[in-house]
Amino acid sequence: MRTSRFFISTLKEAPSEAELVSHRLMLRAGLIKRLASGLYTWMPIGLRVLRKVEAIVREEMDGAGALELLMPAVQPAELWQESGRWDFYGAELLRLKDRHQRDFCFGPTHEEVIADVARREVKSYRQLPLNFYQIQTKFRDEIRPRFGVMRAREFVMKDAYSFHADYASLEETYAVMHRAYTQIFTRLGLKFRAVAADTGSIGGTGSHEFHVLADSGEDAIAFCPDSDYAANVELAEAVMPSGERKAATLDRSRIATPGAKSIDEVCAFLGVAASRVVKSLLVVTEAANPHLILLRGDHQLNEIKLGKVLGEWRFASEAEVEEYMGCRPGYIGPVGAKVQVIADRSVSVLSDFVCGANENGFHLAGVNFGRDLELPARIEDIRNVVSGDASPDGKGHLELCRGIEVGHIFQLRTKYTEALNVTFLDESGQAKVMEMGCYGIGVSRIVAAAIEQNHDERGIVFPDAIAPFRVAIVPIGMKKSQAVRDVVDSLYGELVAAGIDVLLDDRDERPGVMFADIELMGIPHRIVVGDRGLKEGKVEYQGRRDAEAEVVDLADIAGFIRAKCAT
Repeated sequence: MRTSRFFISTLKEAPSEAELVSHRLMLRAGLIKRLASGLYTWMPIGLRVLRKVEAIVREEMDGAGALELLMPAVQPAELWQESGRWDFYGAELLRLKDRHQRDFCFGPTHEEVIADVARREVKSYRQLPLNFYQIQTKFRDEIRPRFGVMRAREFVMKDAYSFHADYASLEETYAVMHRAYTQIFTRLGLKFRAVAADTGSIGGTGSHEFHVLADSGEDAIAFCPDSDYAANVELAEAVMPSGERKAATLDRSRIATPGAKSIDEVCAFLGVAASRVVKSLLVVTEAANPHLILLRGDHQLNEIKLGKVLGEWRFASEAEVEEYMGCRPGYIGPVGAKVQVIADRSVSVLSDFVCGANENGFHLAGVNFGRDLELPARIEDIRNVVSGDASPDGKGHLELCRGIEVGHIFQLRTKYTEALNVTFLDESGQAKVMEMGCYGIGVSRIVAAAIEQNHDERGIVFPDAIAPFRVAIVPIGMKKSQAVRDVVDSLYGELVAAGIDVLLDDRDERPGVMFADIELMGIPHRIVVGDRGLKEGKVEYQGRRDAEAEVVDLADIAGFIRAKCAT
């Protein structure tokens, strides 16, 4: 492609509202243009990247035996009402009416639609298993769209859905899709991890997320460097501490702590470490039952884990704290508590600890289980893991990193097939509910995630597989030199004939402007052709990640580039 026949719209500065690096660079490099909040136009150079991501996803899905189809973006409300998600999904679901005042939605996902296809078209076990996929635009009405295409309202997604006669078949396809996803992200040239994850609002039993590793990632990931264990922090197990609880060495004392309510304030006032303080939180379940939750002061509550223990719950109001505990928030504790107590595993092995005294302005020190209060009957894993925790697989210790979720696979089981009565006839002619799997990839999000992981002070550093062009030819003084024109035209034609994406920058611009644009757009390989080098039969090559350029013989440059693009 010649720039004279292409459209390049780079910016020196990104709009002030662009927070993430990927958002700033995608705007500056002209990959996207903002239309409205959470809505972006993919410009020609950005669309080239998006299509390359799509192509790799499509090839691997086809190779895994999935069948491509395309479902409507607009879906009838009846299907969502049948599954129970019309009201459950909430405000993210964009609802609309047609001219006949019938309810529809713009699909954020397609479980209901594909389940309807299966119940209409699949009748016998002989037709199973089946795995359908599509690459399509989705819409979720985010309350606060941000970070460009990373959390846009409209986005491109690959979603696949499999149907099975039994769970063993679902597990087999799930494993195939896990391998396919691993191959996809490997081919995309990204550093990633597959982690065990919570199923969230999609539902089901087994679930894995695929995260591109980046410091800007919204998700925290726990992994063991000495094994294959990895999980989202929401799901990662905090194992029971080893060893016995130490015997009491201190007498219990009541200490005035005026104004010290937070863990940091109490620790500073008493001169103790947060790990020696028990943090008490009062929560109320859906059935209006109060529970006192105990955590070590340096640990954080994992709300998803607690939800699995209690079901629906909420934090108690200040009035409820005073009603059930007899004091203001900040001073509550387990000694003498009249409500059910649930302690995190790490609390159960503490001795001589500090906690609230259930009296305004006071805390207790030197508190011990067995002497000052009974060990709670319920000891649960209800905290976030921290770096240094023992790995749940027993093979080392956990470390934490951050990731951007770009893929998620689920064993949905029968959550949707039961609700929508998706059945088949088994070998004995009996009707059975199908097992179902779901497999999503955020195609447009991958572009932003790749930039978050691959950039420098000059701009984007795209992996070769998804760069808009793999090679840029930058002629110096092309308008004035016939020799330069002849060489770049010949080289351009030879590389294009070899199947390499090439951008020939034939603009009448200063070399610095062309270099800056090529670097900003993240093109992996750059060739500079000028009269001075041609006099010696040389051209200049520089990889986007290289610190310095190198000189290459003109006669060798085509083969040199073919070899670079083959790796």
